[in-house]
Amino acid sequence: MPASHFVFPDGYTIPRVINGGWQLSTGHALGAPLDMKDAHDAFARLLDLGLDTFDGADIYTGVEDFYGTIVRERRRAGLSLPRIHTKFVPDLEDLARVDYAYVERILTRSLARLGLEALDLVQFHWWDYEVPGMVECAGHLVRAQEKGIVRRIGTTNFNRAQLERLLDAGIPVVSNQCQYSALDRRPERKRGLAELARKRNVALLCYGTVAGGFLSEKWIGRERPASFENRSLVKYDLVIEDSLGWEGFQKLLGLLEEIGRPKGLGISQTASLYALGKPGVGAVILGTRSSRHIDAAAALLTNDLTPDERRALDAFLADYPTLEGDAFDLERLEGGKHRAIMRMNLTESTTGR
Repeated sequence: MPASHFVFPDGYTIPRVINGGWQLSTGHALGAPLDMKDAHDAFARLLDLGLDTFDGADIYTGVEDFYGTIVRERRRAGLSLPRIHTKFVPDLEDLARVDYAYVERILTRSLARLGLEALDLVQFHWWDYEVPGMVECAGHLVRAQEKGIVRRIGTTNFNRAQLERLLDAGIPVVSNQCQYSALDRRPERKRGLAELARKRNVALLCYGTVAGGFLSEKWIGRERPASFENRSLVKYDLVIEDSLGWEGFQKLLGLLEEIGRPKGLGISQTASLYALGKPGVGAVILGTRSSRHIDAAAALLTNDLTPDERRALDAFLADYPTLEGDAFDLERLEGGKHRAIMRMNLTESTTGR
């Protein structure tokens, strides 16, 4: 049985299932709005089950405020507080002029929204590696850490080469958030991100393990729809198109169901356990927008796949391509379809000032 928690070098401990907040952000839903009361109840139940680590971002509009409401309610009630992992994502158009004052202003805004005195983990992103200043900006985060604003520094959507630049420059990166799943195996390429992470003791915090809900029973036998209800499905439809294709995707659903059924596990749980067992993976991040899947997420902490089950999935996937390049390279490719769905200038537009 795998460990239910991951321990960072400084002793900071988190469950190996993190609750993600992107699906709660304004602009994620393309159809009916979310039931935010149910979402609030879902996060309260997650805390009751010990799933006490929440992932968000400065650019997930409304999410830090949502988490802040929970933090303040629990503080008033004398209850334990959730661990909050947020992000620092300077706007693409601002990269060339980011200085320490810019960094501290955004971090202070996150603190105010969340109702916290310090940020447990700030995950740094840099949209364009061709724009100078990335290492210097990470150095500003180190200064914020020295001032007590930030407890730990991570990265998000860095590939191997650029993560190695930060590490070689002495930036104390403890984690890198990346897309990693049965559909997207880019991190495990030879001399790729996962190899570096293991070598340099950087935990991979993986999102996309259930592909925005595609890896679930509801998609078995379905034709590819002409449109989708939210941005997650739009995003992962492109991933399916460039990896297994719709026919291969349907076969993967069948295999995941076959492996999970004897254990009483659903397709999404089996897919998440597959990702959790990959070398270097500290935790998976599962999007939480309702109370429907809370118990299924908690069950991941007490289940695992056998070596034979993992080999069966590996053998199946070996017959299909994964996305090109290293982690998040396609999403950075100017003019590409994966980049076209990205919103790269949200930090300043959501200042609330």
